[in-house]
Amino acid sequence: MRLTTLGDLILDVIVSLGGPLVAGDDRPAAIKAGAGGQAANVAAWAQALGAEARLVCRRGSDAAGELAARELSAKGVEICGPNGGSGGVVVSLAAAGDRTMASDRGEATALEPADLDAAWFACDVLHVSGYALHGGPIAAAAAEAARLARANGATISVDLSTFTLADGDFAARVRALAPDLVFANEREHDTLGAIDARLVLKRGASGIVVDGAEYDAVPTSVVDATGAGDALAAGFLVGGPALGLEAAARCCAKLGAMP
Repeated sequence: MRLTTLGDLILDVIVSLGGPLVAGDDRPAAIKAGAGGQAANVAAWAQALGAEARLVCRRGSDAAGELAARELSAKGVEICGPNGGSGGVVVSLAAAGDRTMASDRGEATALEPADLDAAWFACDVLHVSGYALHGGPIAAAAAEAARLARANGATISVDLSTFTLADGDFAARVRALAPDLVFANEREHDTLGAIDARLVLKRGASGIVVDGAEYDAVPTSVVDATGAGDALAAGFLVGGPALGLEAAARCCAKLGAMP
C-alpha cells in the first residue's frame, strides 16, 4: 500500500507537566522534542505499520527543520518538496488531563501548486491534513494534489484537525476536495456539517464510529495522547478499524506523537 500525505513537518516539543504551571516560577516536567506535524505523524505511523509512505511538504532549512526532516527520514518516510526559511515549531503542554498548544507553522503554509511533482501522487491513498485547508498557498497545493492523486486512481482522505479554526471558507475547501474519507471528532464534524464522504467519527476513549458501527478503543495506560488521532488515521488507512485503534493505543502509551 502506497500512502502520500500532504501538510506539515515541524519540530514537536511535548511538555508533560506534573501539575499546572506556576506563574513566575519553575515546574518539573518530562520533555520530548522531535519530528511532528499531522501529515508527518500519519506518514510515520503508516510506514511503521507496513505501508510505503511519502510526505509532501515545504519544510524549513534551519536547525528545527533539519532535525525534524532527519528524524522522519530515519523512520523510512520519503520527504518530497522544497525547503528554505524557518521550520515550524509546535509546543504542547499537558497537565491534569488538559492540553494547550502554541503553534508556529513556519514554511509549511508556503507550499504552492507549482512545487508539486505529479510522480509524488502515484499512490493508493492521499491523506490531506486539515491544517493545509485553512488558507494560504498550501490550500491551493492541496487541491492540486487531490487532482493529481485522483488521476492515479487514489482514494482521498482528510482529517479535519481542529474545530476552532474552521470557518465557511474551510468548509468550502473540504467539500471542493471531494474526499472519499473524512476523519473527525464530534465537534469537528458538527462544525463542518454534512458532507458526502465516508466518515470515521473519533470519540477518544469511547472508540470510533464507522458506517454506523461502533468500535471500542483498545485499553491502554495513557501517557500522552498527542498524535493518537494521526496514528488512528494511519492504521485505519493501512488496515481498517482494528489496526487504527491498536495504533492509537500504542501512541497513547508513550510520550510523543510518532512510533
